[in-house]
Formats: sequence, C-alpha cells, structure tokens
Amino acid sequence: MYAVLDFAHHLTARALGAGAVAVDATVGNGHDTLHLAEAVGADGRVHGFDTQPLALKRTRQRLATAGVAERVLLHEASHATLAGTLPAEVHGHVGAVMFNLGYLPGGDHTITTTPDTTVQALQQALTLLEAGGVVTVVLYAGHPGGAAEARAVTDWAAALDQEAVQVLSYRFLNQVNAPPALLALHSHPA
Repeated sequence: MYAVLDFAHHLTARALGAGAVAVDATVGNGHDTLHLAEAVGADGRVHGFDTQPLALKRTRQRLATAGVAERVLLHEASHATLAGTLPAEVHGHVGAVMFNLGYLPGGDHTITTTPDTTVQALQQALTLLEAGGVVTVVLYAGHPGGAAEARAVTDWAAALDQEAVQVLSYRFLNQVNAPPALLALHSHPA
C-alpha cells in the first residue's frame, strides 16, 4: 500500500509548487492534506473535502501539529460538490487533486465513497485543473463496494479523450487480497 500512496504523493508534488492551489477530495485522516499543504508552501492554498466531522477533526489536529493549518480550508461536504464549493477564481487553476477512496481508517467502515459520487467528483476535478495538472485516485477494491467503485472509476477513466487527458494505471500484479491501485489523470500542458 505504501508504494501506491508514495507514488501519488510524488506525482502531485511534481505538479505543484510554491503558491499553487490543490484539493484533497477525500480528507480522511489528513495524510494527503498535509502532503499537499507542504507542497504548495506558505503562499499556497489547499481545499479539503470530507462528509465526516471526525475526519475533519483529525485533519485539523494533524495540520496544526505540522504548523500548516493556515494553508488549508476544510469543507464538510461531499467530493461531488467540488466545483460548486470551490471559489470561481480557482477554477482552471488547480495544480493537483487527490482522491483516496474507501472508508475512514479508524472510523465507521460502513460509510464509504460510492461509484456515482466519485465519478461525478472526478468529472468536476478535471474541469478545475490547470494545464499540466494531475488528479490521483487511489482505489481500494478489498472492502464491500470497493470493487464496484474501482471498476466504475477505471471504466470512466479509460473512456476519457486521450487528446485532453493521459491516464496512468499503477498497480501491483503479484499481490493477493486486492491491493490498492492508483490512477493518475494528467491534463495536457498548454
């Protein structure tokens, strides 16, 4: 699992720089949020989304401990509301969007991301990207509903116009128990 998340962090760090705008579409425990806050620097901004107050609380604590809380705006909202929640001035100027699907580790495992809202959110995320931006999606097929969501996201991504977006699939072929996989959607540079 670490290698997939590490590669997602590598890809998003390459797409961001000081003063950039980034989005964590599924905040969870705040690991990706913290990574993005560090990548955008003191003059950057990260928007984080989660529907669970526990996730937002844990993330606020993580960010405060790291001294980067002022760089992040947390939204208690579904990732399916990205475009409507983000300020209009960041539309088309987001360098990276991260999705880490499934359930909140250490939380209620019956509350999960779902194929319909995730695909809606991914469609919105692509419209928010700047030229050369990236969307990363970590897929977990090993929990109830996870395989269906992974299939829906993969099928959606495979159908994207290659002239607008390049889709990378990064996964383990020799691991048992449905290891996580990563999709990275790169918008073409201008």
